[in-house]
Formats: sequence, structure tokens, C-alpha cells
Amino acid sequence: MIQALQKLTTFDEFIEWKPNDGRYELRNGAVIEMQPKGKHEEVTGFLIGEFAFQSRSLQLPYFAPKQALVRSSTDENSAYLPDVLLVDQRELPSEPYWEKASTLTRGSSIPIIVEVVSTNWRDDYLKKLADYEAIGVREYWIADYLGLGGRRFIGTPKQPTLSVCTLVDGEYEIQQFKMGDRIFSPTFQTLTLTVDQVFAGGL
Repeated sequence: MIQALQKLTTFDEFIEWKPNDGRYELRNGAVIEMQPKGKHEEVTGFLIGEFAFQSRSLQLPYFAPKQALVRSSTDENSAYLPDVLLVDQRELPSEPYWEKASTLTRGSSIPIIVEVVSTNWRDDYLKKLADYEAIGVREYWIADYLGLGGRRFIGTPKQPTLSVCTLVDGEYEIQQFKMGDRIFSPTFQTLTLTVDQVFAGGL
């Protein structure tokens, strides 16, 4: 669930205002309060745990920050708060907004982003996909556990779908996984998760 706060603002105003508690992002100058609930949080928490395990097992310097933003490269007054954001710690010295505002601008800093789909599914399948692609995020998951996305994205009949978007020559190639499928991740090729496990939050 999301709630728009009406006053338009710039990116600089937003990072000065943004409180440490609560979840907010900036879209086209509008401050959006993020209010994920229930199953959405189960899916998110499970994936953060799995990615942390994979990172430790492969001895990769990746971590999942709680409140870090990803700034759009096509709209200077948009900055997203992904549901799951994996960061390569080695790249942080090259990030101009990291120390001041916990904000990333470069795809090389971001091994994986996951957005867990809710009623605003168009953001995840259209705007955020385009912006993450433009930034150069190497791997972007769209976890649509309720099958809410448009038919042109998940097919007919609609069903729960996990889309893995992999950056190839500057554009995303998309592979879809349905219930019962094992997920393939280019970043974590030893991953053994199924769609069922992810959408059940690990149960």
C-alpha cells in the first residue's frame, strides 16, 4: 500500500527532510509513504535472508541496507526505496550521495534489486523497470505473488509470477518463473530457491 503526500519537492529537499523512521520515496517530485503489509513483508524478509546467506557463502562484499534509495537517472526528482536492495560495498566510494543521503546512482553498485508487487504494479513493470535498466542495475526481480500485473507482462490467465530481468548490452532480458519453477539468478548461480518458497516467505 502507498500513500502520496501532496507537496511537490526536489531531490535535495527530500533527502534533507526524510526522517530515519518510516519508508518514503520520491516520484516525479511527489513524496510517497510506503506501507507494505503482511505477505509482502514475508516475501521481502525471506529474500533478504537468502541473499545474505548467498553473499556470505560466496564471500561477496554485498549487504542489504534498510533505508537506502536508488536515484533515477531520467528524472532528477525521483528516488526509489526498493523492497530488497543488494549493495556492493566496494563501489560505495564512487557514489556521490552515499555518505550524505544513503542514495545510490550507479548500477555497478547494485547487484540485485527486488520489487514485491502490490496494487501499484505499473510502477514495478514499467517505470521502475525502465529506470533500473537506464541506471544499469544488473539484475532486477519483480515478485508478483498475487499475479496482479497486466496480461501483457504475466500472460493469460494471470497467475503468480517471478520475473528476473538481466541486463545484457544495456537492455533487460526477462525470464519468467511460475509456481513449481526453480529460479535462476545470474548473480547467485548456486541459488536453489523455487517460486513457491519465495512466495510463501520460506514456509
